Amino acid sequence: MENRICKLFNIKYPIIQAGMVWNSGWRLASASSNSGILGLIGAGSMYPEVLREHIKKCRKATDKPFGVNVPMLYPNIQQIMDIIVEEGVKIVFTSAGNPKTWTSWLQEKGITVVHVVSSVKFALKAQDAGVDVIVAEGFEAGGHNGRDETTTLTLIPMVKEQITIPLIAAGGIATGNAMLATMVLGADGVQIGSRFVASDESSAHNDFKKVVVDAKEGDTQLTLKELAPVRLIKNKFYNEVQDLYKTSPTIEELKNLLGRARAKKGMFEGDLENGELEIGQISGLIHDIKPVSKIVEDIILEFEEAKDDISLL
Repeated sequence: MENRICKLFNIKYPIIQAGMVWNSGWRLASASSNSGILGLIGAGSMYPEVLREHIKKCRKATDKPFGVNVPMLYPNIQQIMDIIVEEGVKIVFTSAGNPKTWTSWLQEKGITVVHVVSSVKFALKAQDAGVDVIVAEGFEAGGHNGRDETTTLTLIPMVKEQITIPLIAAGGIATGNAMLATMVLGADGVQIGSRFVASDESSAHNDFKKVVVDAKEGDTQLTLKELAPVRLIKNKFYNEVQDLYKTSPTIEELKNLLGRARAKKGMFEGDLENGELEIGQISGLIHDIKPVSKIVEDIILEFEEAKDDISLL
């Protein structure tokens, strides 16, 4: 399967395994890259030296390209970027910040820069900042999300209409059918997160993986928009947030309830009651936990079958 995403990243299939906090360690990234897609290490849940360790282990586990996803809102961002350069990583996905801050600095060091956006406005800003590729992520996506609540099937053609650089679709994609649909709408490739949470190689806690597999339509909700919008599975913590909203809380009260390390508690440590269980709406279509290689194989098979079916219409 040859297109400009495959050529740019030197991968077999135009699929990116999303760099998700507490889910995307070196095992997931290397297994993804070994399966012919681009694996990403999620730096958002790692101290700088932990990230260095994951990069080193990933390089030992695969001879294929891989990258690092970096949310730019953390205070130790300079250390993280320095380690990425020192360890010779050649692909960086940035998010949650101004792409002008790091794009030129990274590109001067021979690094391909991809930026994640949730709107046409931010896509244009990213293109103006000189990024190499844009990921446009729809409202369906798990974890931290855009405030505009624009769905993927609406967002992709609107962004495609405005930009000239390669475009990757994200949000609500876990199947070959969805991959084909977004590429028909103008995407050059797809970024998939939630499906890879429910993989053998994901660093998520097994209890969280089982919750993802058991999730049904309507089990996730976008909340905490006053802080940073996040889509998560409804649980005890989510209900506490909703109860607090009934009192017209201040931002400080919301911050106090959120506290620290909620995402780690839920996704990594398996506290299904008090943790933040971040996952996308597509979890309702995820029914099993299996190896990354099998997930990729199934997606590509379904993609090719769907493409053949459409050609018969």
